[in-house]
Amino acid sequence: MSENKEDTLASFQNITGIDDVGEAFSHLEAADWNLMDALSRVMPHEDAPLASPHPIQQMEAPTRNPVESTNGFRPPGYDELPGTSNSSGFYAAALQNHNQNLNLNQPHLQQRFPTQLTSSINLDPASSQNNNQNVIAFNIHFNQQLYQIRLPSEATVEQLKRKIFDETSVPVCRQAIRGWPPSKASDAQQLGTRICNLDLAPENELILVDLTDDGFMDTEQDEVTQRVDKTFTILIQFETGSPLTLNLPGRTTMQELKMNVYDINSIPVRHQEWTGWPNGCTNETTLAQSGIELSHRFAVRSTARAPQTNSNQHNAFDVVTVDSESSADEFEDATDFNNAEYIFTDSPPAQPLNRHLIPNNTDDETSGSTQFVENYKARYGEPCPDFFVGSLESAKQLACLRSAKERKLLAIYLHHGKSILINVFCDQLMKHESIIQTFKEKFVLYGWDMTYESNKDMFLSSLTACISSNASMTARNIKLDKLPAIMLVGKSRQLGSNCEVLSVIHGDIGLDDLLTRLIETCEMFEEQLQVEIRQEDERAARDQVKAEQDMAYQETLQADMAKDAAKRQKEAAQLAERKRIESERAEENARRESIRLVAQQSLPQEPSEQEAGTSKIRVRKPTGDFLERRFFTNNNLQDLLNFVTANGFLIEEYKLISSWPRRDLTAIESSQTLEMLKLYPQETVILEER
Repeated sequence: MSENKEDTLASFQNITGIDDVGEAFSHLEAADWNLMDALSRVMPHEDAPLASPHPIQQMEAPTRNPVESTNGFRPPGYDELPGTSNSSGFYAAALQNHNQNLNLNQPHLQQRFPTQLTSSINLDPASSQNNNQNVIAFNIHFNQQLYQIRLPSEATVEQLKRKIFDETSVPVCRQAIRGWPPSKASDAQQLGTRICNLDLAPENELILVDLTDDGFMDTEQDEVTQRVDKTFTILIQFETGSPLTLNLPGRTTMQELKMNVYDINSIPVRHQEWTGWPNGCTNETTLAQSGIELSHRFAVRSTARAPQTNSNQHNAFDVVTVDSESSADEFEDATDFNNAEYIFTDSPPAQPLNRHLIPNNTDDETSGSTQFVENYKARYGEPCPDFFVGSLESAKQLACLRSAKERKLLAIYLHHGKSILINVFCDQLMKHESIIQTFKEKFVLYGWDMTYESNKDMFLSSLTACISSNASMTARNIKLDKLPAIMLVGKSRQLGSNCEVLSVIHGDIGLDDLLTRLIETCEMFEEQLQVEIRQEDERAARDQVKAEQDMAYQETLQADMAKDAAKRQKEAAQLAERKRIESERAEENARRESIRLVAQQSLPQEPSEQEAGTSKIRVRKPTGDFLERRFFTNNNLQDLLNFVTANGFLIEEYKLISSWPRRDLTAIESSQTLEMLKLYPQETVILEER
């Protein structure tokens, strides 16, 4: 930016009171850096009445806190701002500069910017200090406009919202305010909370959302949850160079945003100074939590001092001097300096072939892993560690997602073709028999080449998805002069349900130290697993007892079922037998009744007592009772037998015995007459069972 533009930007900010460099920059860009046109965009017109007061109504000289804010961010030019002791001269000079640049005595400017331009800026430092002693200023951003509100520190959130209603006409019940300090976001939802208890700065940037128009949820926590999956468009303006536009998800933290800026513009995180964050933000604050709009502007400048060089040059070398306040960390971000293999030549030759183990822009992890193993063996030969071939997720499942007794550590070998340590590390350490055997017994070894940025980004994304964001950040922060490196990842209940990085072994290590680190990590991991193994054994024992009890129960149940089945079968057989017997008995009774009826129908008519030629026959039953009947003497023996049968005594079951002489009448010819058998005039016969 030219000096003229810097003066224009400074004048615009001082006149309008807009501290956000990105916002001021956008207004000036839209006005093609014409200060008057830019002012007309944000200042009210006399002939344009508004339904509510103009957003920028009460501009006073902004107070500067001489100490850095809690979120670690300072506005550009902070070190050049005067302290409170000389603020009067600073603002007086600023006003004089505005008057000279704008020539406010011109009639057309007096029409467009009535006395507000001069009267709205408080130049008296004593008065400003008295007014701001217990006053908190709020810059309310709403509908691309800025509303400035000043309230006593003892005011409540409800009073602030009512003041916002007076300025914006948004009802209190439909106001959602973003930008509160994250630790006080829940307190800020209570209308009775005093604003002095919200850890606010003297001047605060807040964003107002009208719930009626946007349909947001009622609480800020729900609002943050809704914004997590949305895409934020971040426009970053640097001191020099073109602006940077990033599209990031709402879950991106400020630390990750800084790392993205470092990856693109090579400004180390510790040297990045940001302007445009709301108050109370920290490196762990996400974009969704910060309260910024989905499209937001920032300004970033580098606080790093240019390295001093010795004016004497020897053999084309520049001697870099470090001041006493610097540390070795100042140079950790200057990668590849020691790897400039052709620094002495005017035009460096082509890079040596096969410095990488995975070609650039590989398609997926599986093909990249396959090429890594093949190229590693071709490069360094045998013996070679047993690398897992496949995706990182598959390697993690094989190592970590198993029972505690079968679980292993996941060793992730990170290779870089430009590191000066790879030849020693791979040719000597990784070929040693103890190292190879340790990896085989205790680890699942997975390798990846970080030489190309495309492959590095793919792997870091996979690390975030499969392991954790901390693992991805750990791999990203390993410097080139520390590569190759081995990340040891494990999973136990003491570490939580997810896998975590237990140790990182850098390439600048000896054989004994490498073996010691591997063994110590394994022992530590196994100690953590002992509790889990014991719990698994106890659970297995309980499961075994339960299985045995279930088996015994099933056996008992089967035996009872068999007994019940046998009982039911026996009862069914008995019932069938009873039915058969009853059926046979019924048939027998029917047959006997049929025989009895036939015999009864065959009986001749019984003669009377007065008739001659009769015989009286008495039949003694087995019970002792007697049956009596008169027959004619010419009636045959069959008539007597039919009489007995008619009374229920079948001849096939009973014998009829005469008393004298004793003889079985059922055994002689039944056609003989009673007279022939001497059974008259009376006779007694006996029934006997056969």
